[in-house]
Amino acid sequence: MVEIEQEYQAALDFLYSFIDYSLKRNFRNAAEKFNLDRMRDFMHILGDPQNDYRIFHVAGTKGKGSVSSFCASVLSAQGYKTGLYTSPHMVEFAERIQMNGENISKSELVDLVQEIKPATEKVKEITTFELTTALAFLYFSKQNADFAVFEVGLGGRLDATNIVDPVVSVITSISYDHVQILGSTLSEIAGEKGGIIKQQRPVVISPQKEEARLRLTQIAEEREAPLIQVGRDYLYAADSHNLDGQTFFIWTPEEQTLVDAFIESEVQDIWSPLRIKIPLLGFHQVENAATAYATLKTAEKFGVEIDPNAYRKGFANVVWPGRMEVIRRKPPVIIDSAHNRNSALRLRQALDDYFPGIPVLMVFGVSEDKDVEGMYQELLPRVRRVITTQSVHPRAMDAEKLVDLAHRSGQSAEAVVPIEDALQKALDEAGEECAILITGSVFVAAAARELLSGIDIHHKD
Repeated sequence: MVEIEQEYQAALDFLYSFIDYSLKRNFRNAAEKFNLDRMRDFMHILGDPQNDYRIFHVAGTKGKGSVSSFCASVLSAQGYKTGLYTSPHMVEFAERIQMNGENISKSELVDLVQEIKPATEKVKEITTFELTTALAFLYFSKQNADFAVFEVGLGGRLDATNIVDPVVSVITSISYDHVQILGSTLSEIAGEKGGIIKQQRPVVISPQKEEARLRLTQIAEEREAPLIQVGRDYLYAADSHNLDGQTFFIWTPEEQTLVDAFIESEVQDIWSPLRIKIPLLGFHQVENAATAYATLKTAEKFGVEIDPNAYRKGFANVVWPGRMEVIRRKPPVIIDSAHNRNSALRLRQALDDYFPGIPVLMVFGVSEDKDVEGMYQELLPRVRRVITTQSVHPRAMDAEKLVDLAHRSGQSAEAVVPIEDALQKALDEAGEECAILITGSVFVAAAARELLSGIDIHHKD
């Protein structure tokens, strides 16, 4: 066991010895370094394993990980061998590469890194993310996957995953993030995200701001890609919600007359729209689940067989931690990885839905390239006090700077570092009357989740 741990750490050290723009403070200057030639050359040396199975390709600013997880869960429930590639990880690197919900084993990762080492000497300036993506492509091939769902890392057009020929492309909600690299307008950002749209391959898009929707529509038309819009081609509505999950209805425009009759009728046992249950909280997860449903129904039209039971089982059993995750009920402790203004708004709305009238103590830490003022504008009116902190990530914003920004908004705030001390202070201060919200970045959420893992997440006082 000790030996495999050492080999696993050596494999990770090897991967991180290459260029990793996500760890650089001058990340915003790295746009010119992204291109697909390296990735295509590298995968060709490895035998192009990404062509050995069918792929769902998911981009977007928010919700892409959730949509990817929903899709993979349903495909697995149908009985397909299904890979899932996401980033970044919450706690363990191996979370990024999963087969039917199970992380790649440490020994398998070690073996794959050894296999690709000779190829790394043949392609100059290969990056850590490109190598990680290559490992996923190769692993799913070796596992004889039927399908794999690939979440885009950054943008879309020049992302390392964008060498695939997908069954369906998916673009979730687009908002402002990584503006130094992707563009300063929603149209520019949508142009980068829309780079995953392939010639004559269907693309499903979540509800979008009009500026982004128009740009995506234009790209789809140029590439003769059938465009399926959630909110137009698939309609949905929330049904019920509590801390154990939520349900929603989904239907097509052709069923609208039946839906109207269903709403108006007191006797609702003749016909009803499809009702889906999901364990993830917040109305934004209803939107993500509706997007995943539309994606899978689109895939059905291209020969992918999925029965109704697989939909029900796959949606109900999806696992996607660190997103509006309530890990303790009394006092409530909520972990979320909101990291831009739009996601902060969604988080605030979810707090109002699930914890109306309950005061909130927020533990907040974020990367330096994020729109802190925008996030604060959404969250601070909902919280009583802020404890700022910072992760060990090189791009983490200084906790004292976060305090200064909070004070400018008239908010009570205090910097506490490291994260474990910030969490302890929050637990001490909250008592029994105050909910604790830990958010700001996936790195803070991940650290908090690991530190609080001793709390029984099934505890329901």
